[in-house]
Amino acid sequence: MRYYLDLFGCAKNQVDAETLMLCLDRLGWTRAESPETAEAIIVHSCGFIETAKQESINAVLEHRAAYPDKKLVLAGCLSQRYPRELAESLPEADVIFGNRDFLKLAEAISSSVPGFKDPSEFVGKRPLLSMPGSAYVKISEGCDNRCTFCAIPRIRGRLVCREVDDIVQECWELLDRGLWELCLIGQDLASYRAGSAGLPELLEALSRLPGRFWVRLLYLHPDNIPLGLLEGLQKDSRFLPYFDLPFQHASARILRAMNRRGNAEAYLVLLDRIRTALPDAVIRSTFLLGFPGETDADFQILLDFQAEAHLDWMGCFTYSREEQTPAYRMKPPVPKPIAERRRNIIEERQTPLSEKQAERFIGRTLDALVEEKIAEGLYLGRLFCHAPEVDGSAVIRAAGPIRIGSAVPVEVSGRSGFDLEAFVKV
Repeated sequence: MRYYLDLFGCAKNQVDAETLMLCLDRLGWTRAESPETAEAIIVHSCGFIETAKQESINAVLEHRAAYPDKKLVLAGCLSQRYPRELAESLPEADVIFGNRDFLKLAEAISSSVPGFKDPSEFVGKRPLLSMPGSAYVKISEGCDNRCTFCAIPRIRGRLVCREVDDIVQECWELLDRGLWELCLIGQDLASYRAGSAGLPELLEALSRLPGRFWVRLLYLHPDNIPLGLLEGLQKDSRFLPYFDLPFQHASARILRAMNRRGNAEAYLVLLDRIRTALPDAVIRSTFLLGFPGETDADFQILLDFQAEAHLDWMGCFTYSREEQTPAYRMKPPVPKPIAERRRNIIEERQTPLSEKQAERFIGRTLDALVEEKIAEGLYLGRLFCHAPEVDGSAVIRAAGPIRIGSAVPVEVSGRSGFDLEAFVKV
């Protein structure tokens, strides 16, 4: 049986899809590179906001129209969030199951397939959909933060953390496959095993792994940064000083309405603390515009914060009114044209800020993870300041061939837009 995977959503969804692929591989299924050559098409969906939901539904409709005789499966977060509604309203999908049901599938088939084991025992051996040399490692599932705009707790459930030893074993197995970068992910890494040693304990355990590699932390709720995290990053240069801090806003009034505790002053203090401890620190954040009740004064607070924060990278999205969230009934709504205008202003102001921040790396020698050959002697890769797929890149010149997925020392020579230019050190 051949299947084609059409993947949507975040890195957490990607790891789910990779685990699903492991289940199918162990059943004897084969992944097809195109839907034309597959007997089954799996749409692994996102259910976070309205645009993502519609994108996944459109994919189902388009696949059904193009391939009326193929088995069509809808999996992932969207079907986890709306299983009954989709079963009634989307007859184009032959099978609908959520982002946790493939583990139930594994349990069901374990008694019928000789030697089959739960795929969680093979997390480090799963097929990878990441860029060459890199892998995502999910250290927790679910979220207890309960931000009022967010449906993740409805989709993913309460926070459940993996054991330290389990995570270390997976990381060891991935490094043994020749990978260079391990990206730790979860709905909120800062809440990992909160109340115990938590994330610093995990970093201490990972520091005992041998060899050269990167560990990148993706998504740290700025209100939950654990004590000892900065010290843990200082101790081991393999732990990248890259901070993915989704501030979402800077107005204390709007943040309270979002069920978040911060404000502009507290966040600026946090950024100063990070940069004092780790002068090379790279900061990525996201802002949410148009949250119910956001006024021009609230927006100005965010603009002032943006100017002072000197973020390296910034993503921006407008509020999506999601049923089953506390914000769904909040008033007054912000008209969509106003929210879009505010987002455009934020994005326009961020461009020169990100470009200026990138220039501080010019003249330095840094490791680059090589991801793609684009011409003879010309490659695309990433430096420690670039997270996969969301930040800029490094355009690398080399006198000879470079193995894709390997890390090489480069000297940064200039900037072109958001990207850095570099050449391989001989």
